Amino acid sequence: MVDEFRAIRLQKGEAGAPRVEEAVLTPDDLMEGDVDVAVEATTINYKDALALTGRAPVVRRWPMVPGIDLAGTVAASRSALWREGDKVILNGHGLGETHWGAYAGLGRVKAEWLVPLPARFSAAEAMGIGTAGYTAALCVLALERHGLSPERGPALVTGASGGVGSIAVALLARRGWHVTASTGRPEGADWLRGLGASDILDRADLAGPGKALGSERWAAGVDSVGSHTLANLLSMTKRDGAVAACGLAGGLDLPASVAPFILRGVALLGVDSVYAAQAERLRAWERLAEDLDPAVLASLVTEIGFADIVPTATALLEGKVRGRVVVTDVGAATRI
Repeated sequence: MVDEFRAIRLQKGEAGAPRVEEAVLTPDDLMEGDVDVAVEATTINYKDALALTGRAPVVRRWPMVPGIDLAGTVAASRSALWREGDKVILNGHGLGETHWGAYAGLGRVKAEWLVPLPARFSAAEAMGIGTAGYTAALCVLALERHGLSPERGPALVTGASGGVGSIAVALLARRGWHVTASTGRPEGADWLRGLGASDILDRADLAGPGKALGSERWAAGVDSVGSHTLANLLSMTKRDGAVAACGLAGGLDLPASVAPFILRGVALLGVDSVYAAQAERLRAWERLAEDLDPAVLASLVTEIGFADIVPTATALLEGKVRGRVVVTDVGAATRI
């Protein structure tokens, strides 16, 4: 059994800003659940960064151990679904929001929240994908369910330098799409082309107020930005095309017209990765295992230490982090 383990814990601070502390916890401190997972790797998503900095009300229960993604090994199970030694992943399900999350050496969670770690991936590689990549896969699957394929025309990915966008570029290109990557980092153009992007678009071209109906340019889109960017993408989507929307980095608003929907039959496909059905989660991870080239994944990932989580979260919100961040020494201070 684990005697004690380190964790990052958030206490409710003044004026909405959390107080971040590093704590030493024991299994008795954990919340209810029927599976204990020794955390081997985690990551920093946009939502994690918001929680750690207090820039948005992500945390809904205090105190909170943040971190919405984990990969590791079952240390103890009180469920027939899992056995000690099983390799597992958890994405979402309120982790780091209402239930203690991944920034700890040990997590206690509900059995039905877990999915098996695909044999192709290590724990670190799975966290190189994380909720961002799993969400990207859900977006691609949503476009395919809508009947879209590369023969219909090109696809646009917004926020392409970020976690969701970069993996969406790679997954779409792998399936034969001509991908345009929208980014505010021109210095990363060669990197995006290495992921499979055919064209690079400056994000400024989509960031301002646009026309109710623009020229038809893309058959499909994956958007993690929202606001004017999503509105412009919708206005320029081809007849009977669709956009999978999964993020709000640019804002919660959608200053759009109904014109694309009623004059071109464009569809807006909402993608919720937090509470996605188990069958969809499994299919998304199957697609990632099928289509994500290990060399491409390696080019997406930067590894950091446990002590670097908080400063990296700030850098992510400032647009200084490219691709994915992986923390592999979460359990390094755990005493067994």
